Amino acid sequence: MSSERLIAGGIMALGLAVLGGFALSQTAIAQDVTDGPGPNLVIEVAGSTSGTIVIDMAQDAAPGHVAQITALAQEGAYDGVVFHRVIEGFMAQTGDVEFGRQGGDLSMAGMGGSSKPDLAAEFSALSFDRGVVGMARSMDPNSANSQFFIMFAPAPHLDGQYTVVGKVISGMEVVDAIKKGDPAANGAVDAPDYMAKVTLQE
Repeated sequence: MSSERLIAGGIMALGLAVLGGFALSQTAIAQDVTDGPGPNLVIEVAGSTSGTIVIDMAQDAAPGHVAQITALAQEGAYDGVVFHRVIEGFMAQTGDVEFGRQGGDLSMAGMGGSSKPDLAAEFSALSFDRGVVGMARSMDPNSANSQFFIMFAPAPHLDGQYTVVGKVISGMEVVDAIKKGDPAANGAVDAPDYMAKVTLQE
C-alpha cells in the first residue's frame, strides 16, 4: 500500500498529524452497535498484557466490512498481528496482516492490508464511543481493508468519517492495558502487544 492507513481525524484532533480533506465536525445519532445479530470476534491478547477481548460485530451497519473481518479471522490471518499504533486516550490500532506480524520487521506496520480487496465505505449514524471498533483507512474513504481500531474514549469527530464495525462487549480492561505508543511518533509502539489468536463466536 502506498499510503498509511490511519485514523486521520483523531490524529489531527490530537495535533499529531495534519491531513486535509476530512470534515471533522459531523453530528451523528448515537446508537447501540450491539443491535445486530453478531457474530462476536474473540481476540486473545498477548505481550506486556494478556486477556480476552470480545467484540460484537455490527453486521447490520457494515455487512461488507464484517464479512471481510470474519473471513480473515476464519483464515487465521489476524493471529500474531500487533497493535502497531496505540494512542493514550484515543485508540488502539491493529489488523495489518501484511506488515504487522509479531516477531517480524514492523518498520512498515500500518501501511499494509491483506490479499482481499479494499472495501467501499459503509458509514453509518453509529457514534465512536468508548469501546467502539472502526476500520482504519487511508485518505480514500473506500480504502479500508483489514486494519481496525478500538476506541479508549469517545471521539465524535470521527462519526460519519470511518466505518463502525462493532463494539467491545467484554474485556475493555484488556483494551485499556494494551501497551501505549510514543505520542511523538504518531503512537508507534516499541515491542507491541499482539493478537495471539482471533476466533469467532456466532
